[in-house]
Amino acid sequence: MTDHIKIRALSGKWSIRAAGAVIAETCGALELTEQGYNPVIYFPRDDIAMAFLDQTEKTSHCPHKGDASYFSIITKNGPIENVAWSYEAPQEALVKIKGHLAFYLNDKIAIEQV
Repeated sequence: MTDHIKIRALSGKWSIRAAGAVIAETCGALELTEQGYNPVIYFPRDDIAMAFLDQTEKTSHCPHKGDASYFSIITKNGPIENVAWSYEAPQEALVKIKGHLAFYLNDKIAIEQV
């Protein structure tokens, strides 16, 4: 890991609700803390209902984590645009987040420990 980024496994079961529907439940959540930012919870891709997510063309680059790909969640009320991201090939020091997605919190997304 880098000096200002830490990753730790979270205990218990965690879920994501999108527009009221549960789209993920996991006992394998990771918390990434980066100096100067709020902690972010990453969910294993295998524990997410990926059928409800569409990869978009949006990308971004972090010099510490690598290149991020973005996803929209498709709900019956329409898409929640670019609300999730994943580092498909993260920097070697942060390989633990490979195969995981993180989600922006907003009025349509809730992450909770259950």
